This record gives sequence, structure tokens and C-alpha cells, in this order.
Amino acid sequence: MTSPHDFPSLLRLIDERSAAFRAAIASAPGFDAPVPGCPGWNLYDLAQHLGGGDRYWADILKAGPAAAPPAEALAARAALVAPRDPEALVAWLAESTGQLLDTLRDAGPEHGCWTWWPAGRTPQNAWGVARHRVQESAVHTYDAQCALGAPEPLPEAVGLDGVEEFLFTCVATPSPWPHAPAAFDFHASEGRSWRLVVDADGARPDRIPAPTAEGAGTAGVAARGPAGDLVLYLYDRIPAEALRIEGDGKLFDLLRDWEPEA
Repeated sequence: MTSPHDFPSLLRLIDERSAAFRAAIASAPGFDAPVPGCPGWNLYDLAQHLGGGDRYWADILKAGPAAAPPAEALAARAALVAPRDPEALVAWLAESTGQLLDTLRDAGPEHGCWTWWPAGRTPQNAWGVARHRVQESAVHTYDAQCALGAPEPLPEAVGLDGVEEFLFTCVATPSPWPHAPAAFDFHASEGRSWRLVVDADGARPDRIPAPTAEGAGTAGVAARGPAGDLVLYLYDRIPAEALRIEGDGKLFDLLRDWEPEA
């Protein structure tokens, strides 16, 4: 299997997950169903968010490197209203994804742009955008399926790259950890592992060798399960009870409640 780190593979996964999202929307008897993973949203809100996000990032990529979100992209996002007719909404979603994928292909993986994450472990370029949009598309497809009562596991390639992408993009920070230093291990049953160290110097994720025995390599706390389930847990879609937690599980509560400044 091609590595999801490869740019073409990322584009393929965006396309696949977006198609699965459209299939869920097309099968819905209506758009008023609440979305459990996004409190206060219904299916229409979720569809507008995902399709609008595709268009927003396409506009950001077209603008190139910038110190702030391009004004034109912000204005277009604020004015965006997705159609409410079911067929028109599905077509609009397909068009939204098409705009993003075409822009990513035209730009190439090294094309720089503004991103909400700082430069560092995740590049501020089209590759970094594509990698994160895979996760946005996958998690929100799961959200739509949950709203319809038929959730499906995340594909293995999405899950394996998703744990690392979340830790490196959403969690890594130089902001000081306000508690005693700790380390969190994440062990995917597919054989890949990561460690997140938090202390006065911030949060630093890294890959680690998969343990050869249960409990081996555990830091303060470890979470074990399929990579897709680890991703859904990190995005607060499933509870800790859905995984195997080893060590001080209360540390995960501290991590969830932490709001670093940068």
C-alpha cells in the first residue's frame, strides 16, 4: 500500500472520504438529524461546514504564502450558503471537493500558504493542508454516519496517519504544560506507536518503537486500540472506554482540558 504521506495518496483519501460523506448525505431522509460529535449542529450544518472548508482552503492555497488568512477567503467563507435541496447539496459538495483537489494538484505539495498551525512539525504548505483535510473529511464522514445511526470504522490508512497528524499538527506546542511533566503513549494495534511528552517546554510528539509486550514502553499513561479508534478518541468522538487504557487515565483528562496559548 502506498504511504498516506505521499501527496497523491492524500488526495486520493480526500476524494474517497468526501465521496463517503456525500453518500451519507444522499441517504439521509432529511437534514435535521443532530450530529452527536458536533453539538448544536444538524446534518445540513455539517455539510455546509465540510464543503465550505474545502472551498476555503482552495482559496487559501491560491493566495500563496501569507501571514494571515487571505481577506478574500474569509469574506467568501462568511458569505457562503450551501443549497438545501438534497440533490443540489450533494452536487455542491462534489464541486467543493473538486475545487480543493484541483487546487492541490495545480499547486503541488511544496506550495506554501497560510495555515492556522505554526511552522514546525507540520509544514505550512499544500502537503500539510492535504494531510489535515484527509482527517477533516474522515472524521466528519464518521459524524454524518453517526447522525444516521450507521457509523463505520475509519479506513486503516486514514487512522495510521491520523494519530500522528493530530499529535504533530493539533497538539505540538511550545506553550508550557501547567502540570507535572508527563508522557502519553499511543499504541495502534496495526503495529505503530507514538509518544507525547509534556513539560515546561511544551508538548513534543514523536514516533516510538512498538512495544514487544503488553505494558512495555508505557509512560505515564498509554492508550491501545485500532488506529482509527485512537483518532476518534483524540477528536473526542468516542470515550476512553472504547480503548484499552494503561496507567493513570486521569492524565488524559488533563490533556483534554489543556488550552495552550500557542
